[in-house]
Amino acid sequence: MKWSSCLHLGRALPIWRTSPEWSAPTSETLWHYRRMVAEWTLPVSEMNVWLRAQPSLTGIAPPLDLAGLPDEPVPLFVGWLGQAAAEGVPEPHAATLATIGEDDVPDARTLILKDVGQRGWAFAGPRSSRKGAQLAARPSAALNFWWPALMRAVRVRGLVREASVEESAADLAARSVAARDGIGPGEWVLWRIIPTRVEFWQGSADRDHTRIVYERANSGWTRTVTTKERG
Repeated sequence: MKWSSCLHLGRALPIWRTSPEWSAPTSETLWHYRRMVAEWTLPVSEMNVWLRAQPSLTGIAPPLDLAGLPDEPVPLFVGWLGQAAAEGVPEPHAATLATIGEDDVPDARTLILKDVGQRGWAFAGPRSSRKGAQLAARPSAALNFWWPALMRAVRVRGLVREASVEESAADLAARSVAARDGIGPGEWVLWRIIPTRVEFWQGSADRDHTRIVYERANSGWTRTVTTKERG
């Protein structure tokens, strides 16, 4: 077996070199490897220094026409999402969904956006999943999209409603056969976040960030733009 090393939080971490000579490690070797990794924990002070040394906001923010912003958030989101895809951002429709557990503690996971429109931001999953149980008890959630190559993020929060049985069934039918395996009738649910607040954030290398916030009002949406916001 051949070994090479790489820096792991400032220390040498042995890894197996993927080469024709490579052979599966023995159980004893794996035991020693796991022990070494477990012992290689940086002190908090060193971790803080290491984290601060990592590059951030390394993308290139596209031009942003603040004078031409739409009156509601969906068109702006669709435009940003399309631009992220056009610029080659991997899986631009992936987002972090946050819900509230029965212990009153937030819970989050990454999933795929299924649709977006005037009825809200849609996502799906099994009714018996943790998010399904949490949404049944507390039908509210938040979504967060992050496209680092463009230094852009979008936050969506609001109440959650189940789509119709027909819509949920159609979403399940659109999945591959393998993805449908083991999911019984009525078990797959399509949910929509009916947003009360949607925030668009565009970063800047000099930390003069731009924040565009839409909040739902009785007559539609209010919009607030904050520029030169350091953070």
